[in-house]
Amino acid sequence: MNLENYIRDIQDFPKPGIGFKDITPLLSNPEATSACLELLASTLADKKINKVIGVESRGFFFGILLAQKLNAGFVPVRKPKKLPFETISASYELEYGTDTLEMHIDAIQKGDKVLIHDDVLATGGTAKAVCELVEQLGGEIVQMNFLMELSFLNGREKLGNKEIFAALTY
Repeated sequence: MNLENYIRDIQDFPKPGIGFKDITPLLSNPEATSACLELLASTLADKKINKVIGVESRGFFFGILLAQKLNAGFVPVRKPKKLPFETISASYELEYGTDTLEMHIDAIQKGDKVLIHDDVLATGGTAKAVCELVEQLGGEIVQMNFLMELSFLNGREKLGNKEIFAALTY
């Protein structure tokens, strides 16, 4: 199955000059969703992972599915003031501004083996901020998974030697 057939390009969203990759057609098709989940999980068979992080908000969709498939806990990383318990935070730059992410202080335990999942690797700012949160709490990042990588934005460069998998590359 060609997953690219289920990704819709939206120009000038969320602001002029930005090309947005819309995954809602993929999510609305159960066969495409299943094929995507299998592809995202295909590189994880031999890895011990006990926590999967999903990054707000589109990283939640496959993050929770991956956690179930791996029999791992799911950890949401959210925008400020969305989590009810005490949090740690990291700020970052993205291709169209700046933002901050938060995670509960007890979400990751020292030594946890962590998979970080998000929908897109663009400039790498979001992913780097999530890595900082995991490492601050003593977690070990086993792999970073993305539905899509926008390789022309060179986001991998910000992530050092982290193992990275993207189901689709543009």
